[in-house]
Amino acid sequence: MIATRRWMVLLTALLLSAGAGAIDTEAAFADAARQARYEHLTNELRCLVCQNQTIADSNAGLAGDLRREVKELIAAGKTDDEIRQFLTARYGDFVLYNPPLTARTLLLWAAPALLVLVTVGAAARVIVRRSKAPIDADPEDMV
Repeated sequence: MIATRRWMVLLTALLLSAGAGAIDTEAAFADAARQARYEHLTNELRCLVCQNQTIADSNAGLAGDLRREVKELIAAGKTDDEIRQFLTARYGDFVLYNPPLTARTLLLWAAPALLVLVTVGAAARVIVRRSKAPIDADPEDMV
């Protein structure tokens, strides 16, 4: 019984660690400056499939294609801004982890503050209602 549990734990650990392998096993460039640019860019671009990972962290096929595209653009002599402009023209601002503040992205940038304001407002409303209610009132009636 205990041996079976150990095998199950080992098998589970192996299955869960299967995706933990390195994505890029070798450097994209021999030149340290180009390699640093490549790593910086791939860490600031979002994987459009995974959405919560950078293209450097994702093993999705599209992320691999984007890494390859970034590598080719760097090799072609494009600047970081030109590479960002190329990718945003093709995929939109969503490809950037830090999209620019524009009319289209205003809600994206304002959403955290709006969420905090709504939460504080709701909490204040509940507190005020409960403070005005009689002590022997049913709490369910005040929400």
